[in-house]
Amino acid sequence: MPRCADRARTAARLLVAVGLLAVIGLGRALAADDAAAVPALDERAALSASQAVIGQVVPDYTLLDRQGRPVRLSNYRGKPLLVSFIYTGCFQVCPTNTRMLLEAVKGLDRLLGSDQYNVVSIGFNQPFDSPQALRSFAAQHRVDVANWDFLSPPAAVVEPLTRDFGFSFVATPAGFDHVLGVTVLDAQGRIYTQVYADGLRADKLGEPLRQLLTNAPLPPPQRLTAFIERVRILCTVYDPDTGSYRTNYALLFEVIGGLAFFLTVGWHWAADRRRQRRRGAGTPTAARPAHESLP
Repeated sequence: MPRCADRARTAARLLVAVGLLAVIGLGRALAADDAAAVPALDERAALSASQAVIGQVVPDYTLLDRQGRPVRLSNYRGKPLLVSFIYTGCFQVCPTNTRMLLEAVKGLDRLLGSDQYNVVSIGFNQPFDSPQALRSFAAQHRVDVANWDFLSPPAAVVEPLTRDFGFSFVATPAGFDHVLGVTVLDAQGRIYTQVYADGLRADKLGEPLRQLLTNAPLPPPQRLTAFIERVRILCTVYDPDTGSYRTNYALLFEVIGGLAFFLTVGWHWAADRRRQRRRGAGTPTAARPAHESLP
């Protein structure tokens, strides 16, 4: 009898073990099915979409600022513009990227000055990213920058607006899976480049802004002032130890020396031309022989 009891207990334990394995296997299968069912962003397609819009002018959409006032995107033309898309219900990625962008903007202000470019964050999760929600988001993350606006688009224009910026997103049970980065527009509202999340630093954003500002035509009333400002921007370099820009005086002196050299050469050339003209004007014209009349 004891042997039969032992065998019965062993058989019962085996059945329990097999049952547990079956439950675990079923749980894993259900989890795999759930994971397969969760929508995810196609990274290759998202990257292709963001690159495809480079060179295109963004249409003149009208959005609302944090006070609920209408703002047209064309209001930002005349200066380069940095645009990021966020949703205020995000508790990790969007706040982290916004803080990274804020640190980059602080560094860019030292390079360019806050009056040289603008920044816009657009809430794409409508109707939840209202002007009030964006105002709270900006305050919570201490974004108090004069040239940085938070805008709320009407729900009807979210799809075409994000498409024109090359911004892709997919709704998931946890929120949204979306592209991380900043779109850089030139002064005419044309998409110049896309800077992705790993490049949200002052040096990565500063390079396209530097190119846009130094290659733009000089405004006629402020040619000298604008030229001096561009020389300063060109002679400013990024310091990775401090995460900000500083003036490279060696490069500045090289630029000044080069300009002085060309100005000196030009002055000597102009002076030499003037001397040649004076010599030509002072040489008496040879008297022509009088023609004798024929007999």
